[in-house]
Amino acid sequence: MHKLSLKKGCDKRLMTGHQWVFSNELQEIPKLEPGSLVEVVSSNGITFGFGFFNPSSLIAVRLLMTERDINADFFKARIQAAYQYRMNFYPEEKIFRLVFGESDFLPGLIIDKYEDYFSVQILSSGIEARKSLVFDALLDLFPTTKGIIEKNNSQLRQLEGLNQTVKIAFGNIPDEIETVESGIKISLSLTSGQKTGYYLDQRENRRFIRRISAGKKVIDCYCNQGGFALNAAMGGAAEVVGVDSSEQALVRARLNAVVNNFDNIRFIESDVVEFLQKCRVDNAFWDMVILDPPAFARNKKSVPQALPLYAKINRLALSVISPGGFLASSSCSQHIEEDMLLNLIEKEGRRLNRQLKLVFRGLQSPDHPLLASMPETQYLKFFVFSVV
Repeated sequence: MHKLSLKKGCDKRLMTGHQWVFSNELQEIPKLEPGSLVEVVSSNGITFGFGFFNPSSLIAVRLLMTERDINADFFKARIQAAYQYRMNFYPEEKIFRLVFGESDFLPGLIIDKYEDYFSVQILSSGIEARKSLVFDALLDLFPTTKGIIEKNNSQLRQLEGLNQTVKIAFGNIPDEIETVESGIKISLSLTSGQKTGYYLDQRENRRFIRRISAGKKVIDCYCNQGGFALNAAMGGAAEVVGVDSSEQALVRARLNAVVNNFDNIRFIESDVVEFLQKCRVDNAFWDMVILDPPAFARNKKSVPQALPLYAKINRLALSVISPGGFLASSSCSQHIEEDMLLNLIEKEGRRLNRQLKLVFRGLQSPDHPLLASMPETQYLKFFVFSVV
């Protein structure tokens, strides 16, 4: 096994438990195959264990926090530990994120469980080279598995020199999977759905929206398959409107409303900005506006361009909320920091002479845990304000 030495002074972050070694922190970049197993040592020879090496990536090594062999038993043990952790929170649920990359010490590996089906996303060359071991571990741990799909269409794979693809790795994947999340029936598609199939990271935040929706008129902006809208409807909202520009997503959202027998919900295909602008022109006011936009900032360079977009949608939302109503505002962009979004929303409130009371501060759900030593594992921000 090749041993890679760090430059002097480049071991402090790793000593705290951070798992990434950047290319400019290594004394040399050897000519090894992407995904090769290497040992990382400090400039004075202290080992940080094994990791996956990629000579063409800015993240040159993804540490595995181990010095044991990386074989089938390794993956089985790590996935089993991840499963046992999730059972603390979702012992009765059939859908959850089973593996969340670095937070489960499996860097570059995402696995979502939907009933007896698994949606797998691989973001590192090391996992890509050993994905058969991952699939074998899943089949061993979950013998009732009916299908495994590789949802490897993330642009992040390009940073590792990996192709984007979606294909079935095991069994069969039906066009639709029927399941239940927090008591709400969900019909979803692992083949055509965004990301790995469903936005599981907002689960706890959706539950909060359900708690405060009774009797209210609610807009769910960027509603996708209807997650927040469905929870508002179940919470007894007087009227719920889901707005999204994707007709494909709305077809499934409408289906989800039907299977739950919700008659207080409807969905509109529209650009969110145009819809909110029309509400303002028509003096159409709402008791709650939910903003769950896509990632406007996909990297640090795009943050300056993204901030005005976040400001605009929050300003428009605040302008159509009745006094005493609620604004729920979210960002899934890792590079938009929590305080950055909070200050932006407060600034837009002042511009409109609206007073804001922060009543709920959410994160990604606990099946997407935040590893304290890796700030990169936190990406979701969610605020609920009472608007005066």
